[in-house]
Amino acid sequence: MKRSILFLVLLSFFLGVGAQQREIHILSVNDVHAQIDNMPQLAAIVDSLRSIDPELLVIAAGDNRTGNPINDQYEPTSYPMTALMNFIGFDCTGYGNHEFDSGVKGLAKVIDLSNFPHVNANAHPDPSLGIHQIPYKIFNIDGISIGILGVVQLGTHGYPDTHPDNVKGVTFTDPAETIKQYEWLAKKCDVNILLSHLGYEDDLKMAAQFPYYDLIISSHSHTQLKGGELHNGVLITQNTNKLKRCTYTTLTVEDGKVVKKEAVNIEVETYPRKNLIAEELVRFFNDNEFFQRELAMAETPFTSPEELGVFLCDAIKSEANADFALWNAGGVRLDKLDEGPITVNKVLQLDPFGNMCVEMNLTGKELEDILFSCYQNDQFIFPFTSGNLMSTITFDPKDKLKIQKMDIRTSDGKKLNAKKIYKVVTNSYTASITDAPRKDQGRDLNIGTSDMVMKYLEKKGSVDYQGRKCQQILNRE
Repeated sequence: MKRSILFLVLLSFFLGVGAQQREIHILSVNDVHAQIDNMPQLAAIVDSLRSIDPELLVIAAGDNRTGNPINDQYEPTSYPMTALMNFIGFDCTGYGNHEFDSGVKGLAKVIDLSNFPHVNANAHPDPSLGIHQIPYKIFNIDGISIGILGVVQLGTHGYPDTHPDNVKGVTFTDPAETIKQYEWLAKKCDVNILLSHLGYEDDLKMAAQFPYYDLIISSHSHTQLKGGELHNGVLITQNTNKLKRCTYTTLTVEDGKVVKKEAVNIEVETYPRKNLIAEELVRFFNDNEFFQRELAMAETPFTSPEELGVFLCDAIKSEANADFALWNAGGVRLDKLDEGPITVNKVLQLDPFGNMCVEMNLTGKELEDILFSCYQNDQFIFPFTSGNLMSTITFDPKDKLKIQKMDIRTSDGKKLNAKKIYKVVTNSYTASITDAPRKDQGRDLNIGTSDMVMKYLEKKGSVDYQGRKCQQILNRE
């Protein structure tokens, strides 16, 4: 009788153990773009959540830098963000395309200063560069293994969206093909997370192709999701950029499998508390008079990227005494700019990449081809142009992304002469991605585009671009 009772007690115990559940909690951010002013709020959120679960995983999905000159022009580059992430206690980060903006030497330095690993599997730096990344990271929480694999997007030229000089010595492999090579990792771990800097649309494809992932922490496209979305059983999370929000994900694990997935957004920008030490660090980094220098007055607010794009084009066109200027749409990094003083800081937020100004002598036909090439290689967005250029773009009715016809004219309505030589200026990134054939590959004018914009502003004293457009007609019907 005693043996029977003991057997039933032991059986009940082991059955109970088998049915035990453990919640894995993850706080994730993406595309912070060096918004250090919101890091004290994030630190307070992490403090609060760690008081509930000390095993909380804090993860970034890439593009931690680029967008705040206080951070990006610091020496060593990106140290303010790195120091704040170290203080908060991030567990790992993925690569975004902008992690490469400071070149391979800058990236290597950032990684060496970080107290957390950089996880990426499809970037392959030459060992001589000293870039100490890892392809994946396995965490163990109460006997539960959590595998995290990182991948970064590749542009049309086979490398992430950055200047090609920034990735010299690094080769890249297709993200999907790379993920396939790590299927063994998914079989080894109880929880599988893809740390993706591919963008929302591509992550939908990853969820369809690799349903064994429990969670995709998504980034790059700045897509604001409400908590998370389930696709093919895979939970996908992502927030808009500049640390306005973060995502708190709970994965419930039972018998080595995830049986429940939940994700909610937490407002960071408006969070009512701040970590006082992080706040003091931010105050220290922001204390730089150089960036607050006033250059000119905006008589009216800039209300759209297009107004800002025309302004940038007009500025470099004027300073280089060129006929025309063009600027890739992805290179305009502010959505708006308030009326009032325009400071050095604002210019460097608008144009943060350290691009040089490039001059080219182009025929009208070559200019048209470059505009088309920029469209194809900059996420199918037509580039901004200076105010004296008019473009009518007709798209294929059956394919809304395919350009069927282009009509480029000067502001007086005259069609560009296909054989006439025009002096055209642009930023060095745009010059690098426009691979259309041309006789003149261009010359570096040995001055940064942001410096040219600052000189233009100081000469003008005030600017008014309200309602200014690129004079583009996009026919998609």
